[in-house]
Amino acid sequence: MISEKLKKGNLLIAEPSMIGDLSFNRSVILIADHNQGGSVGFIINKPLKYTLNDLIPEINAPFKIYNGGPVEQDNLYFIHDIPDLIPNSIEISLGIYWGGEYETIKDLINNNKISKKNIRFFLGYTGWGENQLIDETEGNSWIVIENSYKNKIIGKSASSFWKEKIMELGGDYLIWSNSPENPYLN
Repeated sequence: MISEKLKKGNLLIAEPSMIGDLSFNRSVILIADHNQGGSVGFIINKPLKYTLNDLIPEINAPFKIYNGGPVEQDNLYFIHDIPDLIPNSIEISLGIYWGGEYETIKDLINNNKISKKNIRFFLGYTGWGENQLIDETEGNSWIVIENSYKNKIIGKSASSFWKEKIMELGGDYLIWSNSPENPYLN
């Protein structure tokens, strides 16, 4: 198993054994925070059928909305790479920031000063309690890797991201790269 020490900015790749877990099957998660109290992340490869304009009509932008995770799915979260334009952003790592002032974002988007390559929106997030994520990685639920994309991950295509990462791992993982999402239906 390839594993980096868990830290903000790393990626979690769902082990192929997570078949049947509707939230996390074939997920790639960006760890936004990791400390003694727990961890927070966003699933970055599961677009929903909604756009930002569908959820917030006063924002005139068809940016995709992603399923960030099963926690607080009635709240909208975002990551971005433009902290100089969005006050009160929190750095995750490698030029990736989380949150900031909503009114500023709304104005920047409506004035075409932010593109979908700079920001990604999520409904909900993924959360783990104290030591829960450590236990899950030690239990082989997740593969922890470094985010080699840095802040370019924001514009990364989601459709085949899990498959790409599994293929990069090689070895025994290659067989899973072309398997159906639910092998029981094969």
